[in-house]
Parts: sequence; structure tokens; C-alpha cells
Amino acid sequence: MLETVRGPRQLIVGEGVAQNIPRVVAESGSRVLIVTDRVLLGQPGVAAIVAAVREKVQVVEVFSDATPDVPLTDVALAVAAAARVDADVILAIGGGTVIDLAKIVGVIRRHGGSPRDFYGESKVPGPTIPLVAVPTTSGTGSELTPVSVLTDPDRALKVGVSSVHIVPDFAIVDPELTYTCPATVTAHSGIDAFCHAVESYTARPRPHGPRDPVEQVFLGRNQITDHYALLAAERIARSLRRAVLDGGDTDARADMSYGSMLAGLAFSHAGNAAPHALQYPIGAATHTPHGLGVGLLLPYALDAAGDAISDRLANLAGVCGLDVTDASDAEAADTFLTWLDGLLADIGIPPTLADIGVARADLPRFAEMASGVTRLIQNHPGPTDTASLTAILEAAWTGDRTRRVLTTSRDSGRPRP
Repeated sequence: MLETVRGPRQLIVGEGVAQNIPRVVAESGSRVLIVTDRVLLGQPGVAAIVAAVREKVQVVEVFSDATPDVPLTDVALAVAAAARVDADVILAIGGGTVIDLAKIVGVIRRHGGSPRDFYGESKVPGPTIPLVAVPTTSGTGSELTPVSVLTDPDRALKVGVSSVHIVPDFAIVDPELTYTCPATVTAHSGIDAFCHAVESYTARPRPHGPRDPVEQVFLGRNQITDHYALLAAERIARSLRRAVLDGGDTDARADMSYGSMLAGLAFSHAGNAAPHALQYPIGAATHTPHGLGVGLLLPYALDAAGDAISDRLANLAGVCGLDVTDASDAEAADTFLTWLDGLLADIGIPPTLADIGVARADLPRFAEMASGVTRLIQNHPGPTDTASLTAILEAAWTGDRTRRVLTTSRDSGRPRP
């Protein structure tokens, strides 16, 4: 046995817990950089948090110019804002973009250099300044994870900084802050969280040596990540449609916050896989939302790996509330994938890459680029050569959702979790 669990120093979850933010920030430092975006800053709930923090600490600088996908220009501007007040703590209030930006600002604030010095796994040399992360969406899980995803204009795909040192010190997850999240953002962030759960649960298990949990970030699935992933999938499956349809459904919002949090804990160790790796070049080329891309790609990647994970897809069918009691693994897996198609359609995810402007001629190039994202691709449970990745993209471009007959059924009546 060789496993590790990663997460914040303290995770606080539940309705109303945002009232603790000023105290947590003040106990972490006295010169605060608040990272958010202009839309959020104009919302009463976020404005009230900012005002309350101002009353508790000596100095507050607000950087509210965060833009999607964390371009390096935003990093430079936010680092300069932190320097102006000699910030010793960062408060991030927003979605994944905002929290990812805050993470890399903390790295540079403590260690200097530029974001390019830290691309890849375990390049951050040590702890950063304290970070309090407060999500306003239910999806990325960035408030819990060791990853910051950036956009570099000199590269044709998104890049990641992955290190145990950039996990936020405190994560304060209050579903009430998600009530104003628009339906489209709810859909895209929510399906991203579902992808995190499913990709973690189906990730390839890998043997490890005693140095690996320190030198690597994503290590493949284990029993702990399986537990988090299945709980996350259950919550999200029962509530994502409801949250998209009615943003005022507080029970659904609570489920989504909780499910997103659990999925973040799962992939902080297990890691994401092919849908995320393939979305990197596609997202950079099409400028489409991250969650839309990974959600679109998920069923095609699972279908391609079906022979290796039919038992796991069958378990997912059970936790997602599908009636597969008397089904074989192959039948239950097919039921899950068909249900997933319906979920994606119901929340507005396009069915094909052609629908989001991907040129078919670019598919082999995108597959080649994704194959180089080793920290993700090595978790995919199916073949990962360029030809196999290209085949996934071809299916996603044409919309070929015809399910193959899976051949790995083990029994016909095994109880599902």
C-alpha cells in the first residue's frame, strides 16, 4: 500500500460559511490581495465579503480584472497588484479562472520568476504565501487541487502548473455564493465536476515507489479516490439538471457544491485523463469553455476505453440512479453511457466537435499535442498512442455514439454500490 491524500489545511463547507472568510483571512495575514472579477465584485454577496475583510485587516488591494483561461497578461497585472501592497495573504473569490490565477500569483510572490519557470509537475520549490479560496461556481474544484491552468500565447495549448505546494490553505465552500451563477456557467462548470469524478474513478491504477507521492502530483486511482469520486458522481447526477433548470433550487445548489468539492478531492490524487488532455488544444483553438469541451469529449473517451472499464462504468450507472440491478457489466455500462448522452443534451452541451468549430483536418495534430500532456494521458484507461487519441477525436467530430458491444461482462447480477 502506498497512497496519499491532498487537500487544504482546512475545508469548510455549507450554507452560510462565507461569514467566516474575514476571520480566516485576518488570521493568515494583514496585507491582503483579493482576486476576483468585475461581474462578481458588483454582486452584493461578494461586495459584502470584500467590505468585511477591509474591516479586519490593515491593507486590502482588489484585483478584479481576472479574465477567462488565465492569460499570462493577467498574471503579470495581478503580481504587480500584490507587490503594491506587499501582500502576505491572498483571498480568491470566483470560479476556476480566479482561483487558478491566485495560485500562480502566490507562487511568484514567494519564489519570484515567471509562470513559465513552473510549468509541469512539481516545479514549485516550496510553500507559497497563504491562499484562502472561495468558489462561486460548482465545478473546477480549484479550491482544493494542486493545479493551476494557464494560457500562454507562445503555446498552442493550455499549460498547467502542478504542485502540492499550490493547494489553497483554506477552502470555504458556501453554496449560497453559487445562487446567482448563470445557467450556462452552471452547466459548464457542473459537467466539468462530473468529468472530474468519472475520470478519477476510471483512471488507470499505477504502481508507485516511496518517492512518487512527493515527486509526482497525479498518481492514478486508489480506494480513497474511488470513495470520493462515487459520492461526487451520485450528488452531481441527481442535481445538475435541476441546478441548470432552476438556479434557485437550493437543494440542487448544495448538492453541486458538495459534489464538486468531493470530485476535486478525488482528482487531486487520481488525476484527470484523456478528455482533459484533449480539451487543452481544442479549447485553445476554439476559445470555447473548458467544461463544455471536457463534457463533450467524455462519452467518446469512455466508449473507446470501454473494454477495460465496463465494470467501473456499471458501478457508475448504479450510483447515478439507473436501474441496472439485473444487468451484466456490459449492459450496465451501455446504460450509463446512453444516460450520459441524455444528460449532456439536456444541459446544452453540443454533441460533436464540428458543432464548436473544430476542423476535421486538425484532429491528428490535436491528438499529437494531447499525447504530450503526460500527467493526464497516463491516467487514461484505454490505449494512448496518437492513433487511438485521433480515433476518439474522429468519433467526437462525426458524432458516432453507436455503442460497441462490450466484451468484459463478469456477471449478470452483482450488486451496484
